[in-house]
Amino acid sequence: MEIKYLKNLAKLYPTVASACTEIINLQSILNLPKGTEHFMTDIHGEYEQFFHVLKNGSGSVRKKIEEEFGNTLSSRDKKSLATLIYYPELKVDLVEKTEENIEDWYRITLHRLIQICKRVASKYTRSKVRKALPKDFAYVIEELITEKEELLDKEAYYNAIISTIIRIGSAREFIIAMSNLIQRLAVDHIHIVGDIFDRGPGPHIIMDKLMSYHSVDIQWGNHDVVWMGAAAGHKACIANVIRVAARYGNLDMLEEGYGINLIPLATFAMNTYGNDSCKCFKINYSTTADYNPKDLEWDCRMQKAIAVIMFKLEGQVIKRNPEFGMEDRLLLHKMDLENGTITIDGKTYPLEDTNFPTINPEDPYALSPEEEVVMDRLQSAFEKCEKLQKHVRFLFSNGSLYKVFNSNLLYHGCVPLNEDGSFRKVKIFGQEYSGKALYDILEVYARKGYYSLDKEEKMKGMDILWYIWINGNSPVFGKDKMTTFERYLIADKSTHKEVKNPYYTYMEQEETVNQILEEFGLDKETSHIINGHIPVQLSKGETPVKCNGKLLIIDGGFSKAYQKVTGIAGYTLVYNSYGLLLVAHEPFVSVEEAVVKETDIHSVNMVVERTTKRLRVADTDAGKEIQESIFELEKLVAAYRAGTIREKI
Repeated sequence: MEIKYLKNLAKLYPTVASACTEIINLQSILNLPKGTEHFMTDIHGEYEQFFHVLKNGSGSVRKKIEEEFGNTLSSRDKKSLATLIYYPELKVDLVEKTEENIEDWYRITLHRLIQICKRVASKYTRSKVRKALPKDFAYVIEELITEKEELLDKEAYYNAIISTIIRIGSAREFIIAMSNLIQRLAVDHIHIVGDIFDRGPGPHIIMDKLMSYHSVDIQWGNHDVVWMGAAAGHKACIANVIRVAARYGNLDMLEEGYGINLIPLATFAMNTYGNDSCKCFKINYSTTADYNPKDLEWDCRMQKAIAVIMFKLEGQVIKRNPEFGMEDRLLLHKMDLENGTITIDGKTYPLEDTNFPTINPEDPYALSPEEEVVMDRLQSAFEKCEKLQKHVRFLFSNGSLYKVFNSNLLYHGCVPLNEDGSFRKVKIFGQEYSGKALYDILEVYARKGYYSLDKEEKMKGMDILWYIWINGNSPVFGKDKMTTFERYLIADKSTHKEVKNPYYTYMEQEETVNQILEEFGLDKETSHIINGHIPVQLSKGETPVKCNGKLLIIDGGFSKAYQKVTGIAGYTLVYNSYGLLLVAHEPFVSVEEAVVKETDIHSVNMVVERTTKRLRVADTDAGKEIQESIFELEKLVAAYRAGTIREKI
C-alpha cells in the first residue's frame, strides 16, 4: 500500500529534484508567522456592521497602519488611510471632488498603500500573495511590493511605475485594487460561529459575501439550521422562517432578496383575518430601519396566519416523533376558545386572542384546505429558489455543528449537560448519544435531511433539522423549550420563561470546560472553547471571558434587537501569531458616516492570551499537515534513491 501511495505521489513529483524542491518550499512555509484568524458570531442579518468589521479585521488593518507608520503619520492621516482601505471606491470618489491637487494625493496615497501592502504580505509566501493579487494589476503590484525601493538602481524604476499609473489615469482603479488586497491579506481565515440568519435585513447579502471570501468556515447556529430545513422543503421550518421574518419586519428580504412569492400567504391572511386587528402579532419594526409602518396591519395579519400554520405543523412533527419528548408543546388542543382560556400544567390562563377560524376543535393540528394550498406553494418556492439553495449548499459544504481548529473548539450553543454537570444522554431514533457523539449524529441526520434520496431517511433528517432549531436537547438551542405560543397569546410572563441548559451555569467552572475539551480530543491545558449564541450583557457586568480564558463567548449583540440588553454591538475575536485578542464593538452608524466623517467603530481590545514566542505555521493544524507531507516526500526521495521507484525525466 505504501509503494502504491508513493507511486501516486511520484506523478506529482516525478524526479528527485522536484520532490526536494517541494520539501524545501514546505519546510520554509513552516517557519512563517501564523496567519490571522478572525472569529465572528450571531450576525443576524446586520450586513452593514458585518461588512465593516470584516473590512477592518476587528482592528487588524488599523494595527498594521500603526505598526508601519507609528509617529510618522498624524492620527488624522492614519484614520483617513484606514477609511480608504475599508471603503476605497466611496473614499476616492469623495476625495476627487474635494482635493485641489489630486495627482499629489494619488502619489502620496499609492506610496502609503504599497508600504501597508508590503507589511501585510510579509507573513505569506510569494506564491500565496500572487494568488491573492487582482488579475488586472497582478504584475505591477507584485513588482511594487517585492522590490526594495531604497536600492538606488531600483528607485527610478519604482517611481516610474507610480508616475505612469497616475499619468495614464489608472490611479483610482489601482488604489481600489491595493485597498482590497490589504483587506484580503490582513486576515487569513474567518470563522462564523453561527446565526447568520433572522432578525436583520440582509442575511442573503452576508451569504453572498461569505461565498466569495477566500477562506471561511461556519459553525451552524439554530437560526441557520431552520433556514437549512426550509431550503430542504420542511414545512414547519418554512413556517418558522417566514414567521420570524414577519415578526422583525423583514418580509422584503424574503421577497426581494430571495424571490420567495408571498402573495398566496398575503391573500390567505387578508381573506381569513381581514377584520382582525391581530394585536397579539405586532411587528418589531424598531429593529429594521427602513420598515414602513404603513405595512403594519398587512404584515400583522400575515404573521398571525403563518404563526397559526406553524403551531399546527410543529404539532404534526411532535406527534410523528414521540421520541423528541415535546408533547408539552402541543397546546392548540388545550385552548377553550368559547371561554377564551387555555390550561397548561393544571393552571388556566386567559387567552389574549380567540379568533382562530382555521382551527378545527376535532383535529386542531390539521391544516385547513386553504392553509394546505398556501404551504404547498411556499414549499415549492423555497425548494426552487436557486439563490437560497446555493447559500444552503454552501452552509453544508463549508459548515458543521462544531469545529476543532488550531487547538480551539468552536460551537454555537452548548454541550447539553445534566443538573449534576455530566453529559446528558439524548435518544435519537432509538440510540442514546451524548457529548461529541450527539453533535456528530445530529449532523449526520441534518445532512440526510437535505441530501438523502431515500424518502424515509430524508423525512427523518428534515425533522432533525427542525429538532436542532427548537428542542431542549439541541446543542445549538440550549433551553428547555421555545415559548413562542405563550409569548403571543398569554399575558402572564411566568409562562414565557425558557430555562437554560445547566451548561450555562457549569461553564463558569474550569472542571466542566476541561471535561468538554477532553471529550472533543483537545488538550485542556492549551486549548480554548469559542462559544456563540449567548448575548453577553456587558451592561449588567457580565464578562465574555470564562475560566481564566479557556472559554470565550463572542456574542455581544450584532443584532439591533439585542443591543439594548447587551449594551454593546458585538464581540469578535482575533487570533494572530502573538495570541488571542477579544474586541468589543460599539454600534455601527452607517457607511456614509464611516466614509465622510472617517468614524471607525469604536472598539475596545482585551488581550486574552499572549504567546511567549511568536506562533509559526508549524504550530497550526495546517502545519501538522505540511509536516506529514514533508515526511511522505522524504519517503519518496528515499524510494527514488533506493531504486524502488524510477524517476520520470
